Amino acid sequence: MAGLASFTQVLIDTREAELPVTASQLATAGVPVFPCVPGAKRPLTEHGFHDATTDPSQVHRWWARWPEANIGVPTGQASGLVVVDVDVHSEADGYRWFGRANRAGLTIGWDVLVSTPSGGMHAYYPLASGTEQQRSWQAAAAGIDFRGDGGYIIVPPSVVQYEDSAVAYRLARIAGTPPRPVDASGLREFLDPHPSPAFRRTTRGPGREADVSRLASWVAARGEGQRNRGLFWAACRLAENNVSAGDAVEVLSAAASQAGLGQREIAATIRSAYRTTGSENTPGREAAPAVGLEPFARRSQRSAGRSAQGRRLE
Repeated sequence: MAGLASFTQVLIDTREAELPVTASQLATAGVPVFPCVPGAKRPLTEHGFHDATTDPSQVHRWWARWPEANIGVPTGQASGLVVVDVDVHSEADGYRWFGRANRAGLTIGWDVLVSTPSGGMHAYYPLASGTEQQRSWQAAAAGIDFRGDGGYIIVPPSVVQYEDSAVAYRLARIAGTPPRPVDASGLREFLDPHPSPAFRRTTRGPGREADVSRLASWVAARGEGQRNRGLFWAACRLAENNVSAGDAVEVLSAAASQAGLGQREIAATIRSAYRTTGSENTPGREAAPAVGLEPFARRSQRSAGRSAQGRRLE
């Protein structure tokens, strides 16, 4: 298993290369690959990503037979890399949630960003060592997928064919700093918290007060490593339900203190949550996007226009 460093170096070295060359270079570097349908994401081999190999002879035979085949790479233990897949569609804006998670410290540490044909992006992280890696999951409402064990990713310079155009996956940005594993469990809880309180959008009154009380109790119960992001998530929920920033501080401060956070950190986290949600209750501009995401955000807007024209992704 070569890992993320070898994968990234191959992408850098083969920016202008053809698909067979990149596939061969990845295999030679120890990154397992397998062929997918040209212009699409479906595997061409019988067992899909389970057929991925680093055997140069096998890889040569595959791409000699299918020279336009897209390149698939299994994620998780098989390759030593995992991916946070950011998508944009009518129901969700993955960039918005990726940015929120970044400001909460949950998506920092990526090594390389790849722009995808649909207007989204793939953020690549190293496999967490010494722990059992989490399997792939999806947070559909947030527009974000995690590709770990049991998943695979399509990599540059693969191409997706639309009805009237073909768009390639492209290496877009390299971090330039040492990568760090992503906390997949923490990210999933942040995007789709299952042990969350029953918070509903209501008018002011006893029902709303009960919901806020449950939210505060949930924050107080967060353990070490979950305290700050739990407070951030709770404050976002209050902001989205039109609770003023001052009321949020009053409601959450005691609970966050009980969880072990200091008053300055509590105030800063709540302010960040209100800026992130663009709440009218907080003066000033909304927080800036996470560093490095601006080109992707613009691309996502173009993608939305393409979707509106009825283009279909295979």
